[in-house]
Amino acid sequence: MDSESLLIKALKGEKVSRPPVWMMRQAGRYLPDFIALREKYDFFTRVQTPELACEITLQPVDQLGVDAAILFSDILVVPQAMGLEVQMLENKGPFLPFTVSTRQEIEFLRIDGAVEQLEYVSKAISLVKQELNGRVPLIGFAGAPFTILCYMVEGKSSKTFDKAKQFCFSRPELAHELLSKITEVTITYLEEQVKAGVDAVQLFDSWSGLLGPEEFKQFALPYLVRISDRLSKKVPVILFPKGSWYALRELSQTSASAIGIDWCIKPQLARELTQNVKTLQGNMDPCKLLLPIPQIQKEVKDMIDAFGVQQYIVNLGHGILPNIPVENAKAFVDAVKNYTSSSL
Repeated sequence: MDSESLLIKALKGEKVSRPPVWMMRQAGRYLPDFIALREKYDFFTRVQTPELACEITLQPVDQLGVDAAILFSDILVVPQAMGLEVQMLENKGPFLPFTVSTRQEIEFLRIDGAVEQLEYVSKAISLVKQELNGRVPLIGFAGAPFTILCYMVEGKSSKTFDKAKQFCFSRPELAHELLSKITEVTITYLEEQVKAGVDAVQLFDSWSGLLGPEEFKQFALPYLVRISDRLSKKVPVILFPKGSWYALRELSQTSASAIGIDWCIKPQLARELTQNVKTLQGNMDPCKLLLPIPQIQKEVKDMIDAFGVQQYIVNLGHGILPNIPVENAKAFVDAVKNYTSSSL
């Protein structure tokens, strides 16, 4: 069975010999080859140059043997395409000099022609697919609307996104206008990724866990559902609303093929809340990749034992950290590939 069959079969809920494995942010700053390119080119040059994005996307496939590639890009290319400036500041992260908080500013945002600004992404996908030549599937992605709203309103990363949440709570009509615009562009953007050749897509709702259960139902869930309903007719969809474990029951009733979870929920509870109707993805704490390799191997085995082999994709509960040794990341992947269970 080839690796592509493993991931796609797991997403479809079909029987697999072992769970597939990949890591969020696997094409990134823990790899020496990535660091070498970072020293030569700034962030958005790497993102917007198809040849560089292709090279970076392939690095973990070639060096770690993961079962899927995920396109090297960024969720903030969508605000860029909609007309907002996005800067990536060294050691500080994203910064948007002009934020959105009024109807006039929302009306300024571009929908028509926005996706044409992202043609470089489709070109990168075509290059990656050509280089992969069927070795493993390629995952495309976008930021979920609530998370994109957080950056558009706050203007930078934040532990709490107080300004963004205040905007949603105090001006819900405007918030829904903005979320609807982001959703429309995101659907078209992901459809273009599918046309270019991605085999699955993931929606990253990195900040939805800052919302309470009722607010999640109001400001996050409807837009995840809208995007999933459109895209799932074309490719498998993975939803990753980080920290929103309280919504697993509702998420299990969506059209998505899989739900990503972080390390703050036990596998058994996640299975119970989703009633085994969805493939689950996750959920090892990225910090555990700093453990000695024998311990990493044990953590992986225990995790797979807890989730079960079927309807499961091994991943971290969030992106891999920049200080993870490459050999530890490879040990994580190899531990999945070498997994055996008497229950198989």
